[in-house]
Amino acid sequence: MATVKKHKVTFMIISLILITAAAPVWSQSNSWYDTAHSLQQAFRQVSSDVLPVVVEIDVTQYVERQNTQFSMEQFFFGTPNAQPNQPNTQKFEQQSLGSGVIVEQRGKTVYILTNNHVVGNADKISISLYDGRSYEGELVGTDPNKDLALVSFETTERIPLARLGNSDDLQVGDWVLAIGNPMGFESTVTQGIISAKSRREGPENTGFTDYIQTDAAINQGNSGGALVNLDGEVVGINTWIVSQSGGSIGLGFAIPINNAKKAIDDFITKGNVEYGWLGVHMSTLTDNVAQSMGLEGKKGAFVFNLYQDSPAMKGGLKAGDLITSVDSKTIETSTDLISTIANDSPGTSVSVTYIRDGKEQRTTVTLGLRKDLTADGTKITMWPGFTVAELTSEMRDQMGLNRNAGNLIIGNVIEDSKAAALGLQNGDVIKTINRKTLKDMGDFYEAVNRSDELNITVNRRGYEFDYTLSLN
Repeated sequence: MATVKKHKVTFMIISLILITAAAPVWSQSNSWYDTAHSLQQAFRQVSSDVLPVVVEIDVTQYVERQNTQFSMEQFFFGTPNAQPNQPNTQKFEQQSLGSGVIVEQRGKTVYILTNNHVVGNADKISISLYDGRSYEGELVGTDPNKDLALVSFETTERIPLARLGNSDDLQVGDWVLAIGNPMGFESTVTQGIISAKSRREGPENTGFTDYIQTDAAINQGNSGGALVNLDGEVVGINTWIVSQSGGSIGLGFAIPINNAKKAIDDFITKGNVEYGWLGVHMSTLTDNVAQSMGLEGKKGAFVFNLYQDSPAMKGGLKAGDLITSVDSKTIETSTDLISTIANDSPGTSVSVTYIRDGKEQRTTVTLGLRKDLTADGTKITMWPGFTVAELTSEMRDQMGLNRNAGNLIIGNVIEDSKAAALGLQNGDVIKTINRKTLKDMGDFYEAVNRSDELNITVNRRGYEFDYTLSLN
């Protein structure tokens, strides 16, 4: 027992000596230690550089509410069945908090990029800088499509500006910092990585932007703040989170800064964001359409209809085309096409690659200005103004149709189109177009693109109807 104890003591002493001796060596020369300290220093430097360009935005909105209440006189002296006073409207102040990034200064005017949902309904905007200075802000412009907005304030003082990076260079796994004012805790820095790129999901996402996903903690009040890389460059505008509790669970999303750069200049020069417009009614290629059109294994945006006199029609695109790329960007879905075209300016010429009749072709299209086509009361003119699908055996049996009734069924007639005005209806079975029986969707688009006038015979609940649809 004595020998064992002696050996134990000796071993402990030797171990302690080795650990003590090795600790300085490990802490000073171990590569992992050096790497950790280098990363820490990088975080410090980025925080020091970027904190001054991220601001707190305090928003006041005046909300009107109706109050219905008894007066004191009615309460004490009124009849038992007395009715309350007529509703009266009162204004209440509603406060909210967000973040913003200082992106530009022109003369005395300083511009701050933030989210539309932060300031879009603001009646009063107050901007607080990192160094304690505060200013009254003014709304320059908003864009619900991308959830972006620009506010400004006036000063003759020197204001730091953010350096905007290239969000296209981001890779999954890259370190990033999120900087903003979560829950009112101003100038908060959190750290994480790029979890994913090109996320299309989002609150009421219209396809005009994709999102960067990060696990850097983002909470209420971070909206409009900066997502930055290790070079101190802003690569995203923090926008929304996924959470059942309302707090961060590591699922945060930011608008890529490349999707916001054009918006900044548009806000300043025009007061609103202008989007490029191609003029097609399209959808992501489905398996059924791909099989019917001989496009198995292909990806792209399938053109069902074109706006009359649109850039697409003037550029030679036709219904039934599958758009696969615009300039050098691959198009795999309809949302790819929307965001790609939207991020180009009206008047820009783009090279469009598409597949028609199984062959890849290219054309150059000069984009128009996207706008509300019905704002001036003008009817939407689409060619041909409806979509079709091939009849299946199950559909024939359900509708009680024989083979002579036709092979294609109208799936959707576009509201306010000429096809709708003529009386074509969803569920009509196309028997012939220009006296030719159509076997499949390929025949349909060939017929549509061969003539500017279509003589269409349809079967509707056992009765035949003839229509003449003209492009002009």
